[in-house]
Amino acid sequence: MTVYEIGDIVKLKKQHPCGSSEWEVLRVGADFRLKCLGCGHQVMMARKLVEKNTKGIRKAAD
Repeated sequence: MTVYEIGDIVKLKKQHPCGSSEWEVLRVGADFRLKCLGCGHQVMMARKLVEKNTKGIRKAAD
């Protein structure tokens, strides 16, 4: 099981309409708040969806 922390960069399977597929984790819990690194748009997503659609993860310290 992957541990998600605030500040991590998550790469999702599908791209955002702006063309970026990388998101910064702003909130962790039952729902995640993610910020698109391309355009800055913020979304809330269920933990289950984020875990299912994650392709890769970069830790905040990297």
